[in-house]
Amino acid sequence: MIGRTVSHYEITRVLGAGGMGVVYEAIDTRLDRTIALKFLPPELTRDPLAKARFVHEAKAAAALTHPNICTIHETDEFEGQSFIAMECCEGETLKERIARGPLELDEAIDFARQIALGLAKAHEGEIVHRDIKPANIFITTDGLVKILDFGLAKLTRQTLLTKTGATLGTVGYMSPEQAGGDAADHRADLWSLGVVLYEMVTGRRPFQADHEQAVIYAILNR
Repeated sequence: MIGRTVSHYEITRVLGAGGMGVVYEAIDTRLDRTIALKFLPPELTRDPLAKARFVHEAKAAAALTHPNICTIHETDEFEGQSFIAMECCEGETLKERIARGPLELDEAIDFARQIALGLAKAHEGEIVHRDIKPANIFITTDGLVKILDFGLAKLTRQTLLTKTGATLGTVGYMSPEQAGGDAADHRADLWSLGVVLYEMVTGRRPFQADHEQAVIYAILNR
């Protein structure tokens, strides 16, 4: 994909990849600015109903304007694959930051406060993230927090099934209702934020085990 032009975006390099897709850095040739393009895995939007959900969720997320939420510019398709064009920031994910060791308490509290402000804005618009975790939190070089991937977590859980039928998502950060397979509202995001804060301060998650089901048991019972 490097060097190719997608719509009016010229792709320059890979920024990262994960279960939610591949992210590229690109130049917006119309506005002469650097943006990020996230290409979603084909299985997320192969089904027409899933694609409709994706468009609906993307529109809702794009309506969010807040310093602590990554701005979505537009969604489109290229060669049958859906992508999101969003702001591109310099920095690292909170996951990468925690990997170097626990944060100082003041820094952890500052990041948690910024995440909470972004979530409050989303919850005002009745938008629930459902997958708050360090990998979905970006820290810019000047210390500004950006919440990533609003709307995509709901899409993932509705369209993907594992071979064992296990609960989807990042289990260690799930609220009890999510771990139990029940409906989740904005309070699930607050639970996940609490888990993230715990991990920032201690360097480890509060609920850990060798197997996914054991983690779920710990969340539900301990």
